[in-house]
Amino acid sequence: MSFSISRRHLLQLAGATAAASATGSFLGGSPAHAAIPPARADIGVSAHPFALGQVRLTASRWLDNQNRTRNYLRFVDVDRLLYNFRANHRLSTNGAAANGGWDAPTFPFRTHVQGHFLTAWAQLYAVTGDTVCRDKATSMVAGLARCQANNSAAGFSAGYLSGYPESDFTALEQRTLNNGNVPYYTIHKTLVGLLDVWRHIGSTQARDVLLALAGWVDRRTGRLSGQQMQTMLQTEFGGMNTVLTDLYQQTGDARWLTVAQRFDHAAVFDPLASNQDRLNGLHANTQVPKWIGAAREYKATGTTRYRDIATNAWNFCVSAHTYAIGGNSQAERFRAPNAIAGYLNQDTCESCNTFNMLTLTRELFALDPNRAALFDYYERAWLNQMIGQQNPADNHGHVTYFTPLNPGGRRGVGPAWGGGTWSTDYGTFWCCQGTGLEMHTRLMDSLYFRSDSTLIVNLFVPSVLTWSERGITVTQTTSYPSSDTTTLHVTGNVGGTWAMRIRIPAWTTGATVSVNGVVQPIATAPGSYATLSRSWTSGDTVTVRLPMRIIMRAANDNANVAAITYGPVVLSGNYGNSSLSSLPTLNTSSITRTSSSSLAFTATANGSSVHLGPFHDAHGHNYTVYWATGGTVRP
Repeated sequence: MSFSISRRHLLQLAGATAAASATGSFLGGSPAHAAIPPARADIGVSAHPFALGQVRLTASRWLDNQNRTRNYLRFVDVDRLLYNFRANHRLSTNGAAANGGWDAPTFPFRTHVQGHFLTAWAQLYAVTGDTVCRDKATSMVAGLARCQANNSAAGFSAGYLSGYPESDFTALEQRTLNNGNVPYYTIHKTLVGLLDVWRHIGSTQARDVLLALAGWVDRRTGRLSGQQMQTMLQTEFGGMNTVLTDLYQQTGDARWLTVAQRFDHAAVFDPLASNQDRLNGLHANTQVPKWIGAAREYKATGTTRYRDIATNAWNFCVSAHTYAIGGNSQAERFRAPNAIAGYLNQDTCESCNTFNMLTLTRELFALDPNRAALFDYYERAWLNQMIGQQNPADNHGHVTYFTPLNPGGRRGVGPAWGGGTWSTDYGTFWCCQGTGLEMHTRLMDSLYFRSDSTLIVNLFVPSVLTWSERGITVTQTTSYPSSDTTTLHVTGNVGGTWAMRIRIPAWTTGATVSVNGVVQPIATAPGSYATLSRSWTSGDTVTVRLPMRIIMRAANDNANVAAITYGPVVLSGNYGNSSLSSLPTLNTSSITRTSSSSLAFTATANGSSVHLGPFHDAHGHNYTVYWATGGTVRP
């Protein structure tokens, strides 16, 4: 998040379920499919994800994360989440307690997080059929509908829906807003949540509230000149171009594309379209949602400039602004290109940024499914930062804001805006808590893609794919990344010749693909997709082996500072409760694996032995991810 007054001041400012009969009507049905398909197909797409309900996680760390988030989503009180909406729209708060942190009644952009809850509930319903989550989502929508219907009495324009006065938008347009609010950022979250409840659950009430709020955005922005609009875009506005383009694709109504394109931020888009990296100093997560919007706008219009903006942004961010664990930014800002070793601080790798970069990666893969580097990056960030973002000791799956990379850093130990070190049930509600809810309810959404009759296997996670359109089930069984092998058991109506494309990561050498125990004579070049085309029989088992080795990943700006990777896994040193004043000096030749069943290693650093393990498991102790290597960086 970004805003113009100090966070300390904002924290001082923060200081401190509707009846089921009113949940609105539904369309459609099965949690295994999106209830409402889009009216328009995306342009330029050659690979498609499966619907959320077609991929199911099985026993694993990933499923554990999903289940902890599910516990929280089933627990949280809808009336508390509606408190600020109801108070602002002059309705009774029904005796609910107010929330704290970023949803406190005095916090400038209160009600930004509720859209994340709507999305997470809708996704979990689509994934699991959880009716408690479905009912909480529709109860929230019913409450929002009543708030919106009371706009005349509250003195607001038709369609308006928020937890703060509409006058903040007047001040935003006049460039006099100075209370720290980022109004369109919150509107974006609400629009996305309503859209997801409509398309995943089939709530027509969510659709109606969504269209009314989008109509308000159209009327509000339509009266501004192009220059007024561009000036206003200097204030963070989330992914307004993304959600309005999605609304165009969902409805087929070109009105929404027109509104979306008003949010094309020229000061950001123009350099990217010209392949210029001008990210230095920019607030990182203000930019990434705009890039996602550019990808969506390309898919809606076919205008190649949008594709170039999104692709160039991804290239710059991943190659020149990303740490070994896949996250980016320090103190929420991009630094100069390749500035990594100089910014190993407590406030690195804001979780929202990484979540949004994963979304952008997924969008770009649909356009270019031969580019294995996209999912090499996706796996790196998803496995090393985002899986470990969640506290495994917390039954509600609370998360970190930043992931510290300073020597002696520790997850869950400051800084974390909003108070506290992990998110909490009702006292934090940071942006990263909101994206964390979405992250851990859609962990399965990119494991597999399809292209015509071809199945694409991107990630190696215990899971079951039900390719219902073809009557095929694929069961993936693995202990990856503790092991270098995964198996894919294919059953059902598998007859005929079709292809399975399997990502061969750039970090491996000597990868093999076997069918029923026989190694196949197919190309398995690192950083590519191996294509297995055959006439299949139900019961065929594909075994993929991806040999792993230790590779030191040097910081872009200092070859003598590096992280340890083993296959896709970043290994960190366990320093218990000891503090570190500088990067330990690592003897790279001393790194030794000590277990065949887990990723346990030892090494010598500063002359002493240190235990190494997967960074995503680095909880409850101080760690280091980067090491001084004294010029001995080598595989």
